[in-house]
Amino acid sequence: MIWAVVPAAGRGSRFGGDLPKQYAPLYGRTVLHHTLLALARHRSVEGIMVALAPGDPHWPGFRELAGKPVLQCDGGRERADSVLAALQALPKSVRERDWVLVHDAARPCLVQEDLERLLEHGAAHGVGALLAAPARDTIKRVDENGEVLRTEPRDAMWRAFTPQMFRRATLTRALESARAGGLSVTDEASAVERLGLFPMVVEGSEDNLKITTSGDLALAESILGRLARSSA
Repeated sequence: MIWAVVPAAGRGSRFGGDLPKQYAPLYGRTVLHHTLLALARHRSVEGIMVALAPGDPHWPGFRELAGKPVLQCDGGRERADSVLAALQALPKSVRERDWVLVHDAARPCLVQEDLERLLEHGAAHGVGALLAAPARDTIKRVDENGEVLRTEPRDAMWRAFTPQMFRRATLTRALESARAGGLSVTDEASAVERLGLFPMVVEGSEDNLKITTSGDLALAESILGRLARSSA
């Protein structure tokens, strides 16, 4: 069985407003509620550890979702700090070699088929895996003035999504190493890559968007509505 970690201590400065984006209302729930349910509903997920801002006044106090335990811990200033805190707070029953999923709090539209495919391929690969999508637009590398330096070949370019799946010990070591080196990692895979380990990408749906600005809520609302109708 697998535990999921959800870093939810950030505020999302680009989102705007007084309410952190993970608590924005969305399709009858909050963004975070949808995110947690998507994880809890999978048969292989045993429980969820949520890393929250200390004293978070918006946390509704979930203890269980879809019959799975939901635990909480204090997160840190950076995403990697929150993930590391959550890994360290996992129950003792979670062994060092057990797989852990890390999923963005603001990705509420994860579909079960993508999660199933990630778990299957990640476990078979050994190092781990992450959901991603191939780059479909032309990629430009620019300088600090915004001027194009060159066009990058997009054949091998993928956009990283979450969940990302690694063994508990591997990911803990990777994040601790990055912290010791004074590096800020933007996703778990990049920390693992620094150890000379290379996870595989598993193609996921474009529906798995990350809510960054308030304008993304309307698109997420549409996606969730479509998913609900298709499963009815």
